[in-house]
Amino acid sequence: MSINYSFGLPLKHNFAEYVYYQGLFLPHEIDNILSFWDDDKTIKATVAGESEYRDELRKSSVMFIENSKDNDWIYNKLAGLAVNCNNERYWFDLLGFHQELQLTRYSTGDFFEWHLDFGAGEISARKLSMTIQLSDPNDYEGGDLQFMINQNIVNAPREKGTVIIFPSFIMHRVTPITKGTRQSIVGWVSGPPYR
Repeated sequence: MSINYSFGLPLKHNFAEYVYYQGLFLPHEIDNILSFWDDDKTIKATVAGESEYRDELRKSSVMFIENSKDNDWIYNKLAGLAVNCNNERYWFDLLGFHQELQLTRYSTGDFFEWHLDFGAGEISARKLSMTIQLSDPNDYEGGDLQFMINQNIVNAPREKGTVIIFPSFIMHRVTPITKGTRQSIVGWVSGPPYR
């Protein structure tokens, strides 16, 4: 597995706005995860803290990967990687996944505007956000995961299988899909309140 870092300026300690890893999931494991998709279990994605669907900020479909014995291998791989990343870069107090992993599908016209994964209420415990790229980058156009770093827009890697980890307070978005479909896992590792 390879590890890569993206740094903003100035560099603060070991802090990185995001870190990406390749090789955590094997191709057959990604195919297995993609086979979970069930149209009968999907919902229109909402913004955290809101019960109503509002497509001016976010437009995509999601379903949840149950935290069950059958799916332990996914949760365990991602939890182990999050702990290692945290120990190398952030030193946040972490407790684990408090919400189920989200399997997300962006189709033509779907997007997620600039936002933070951290905020008041139910998302106040989020410390690290994770995105796992499940689609081949040739299968879609647009759909870039972008970060706002020092007033610059930075594109995250698009390679299939890439895991991107970043503090939940980093501003990011997914640009509109103009062709094809992009699928990913999104998850949040939570912890006690910041002190």
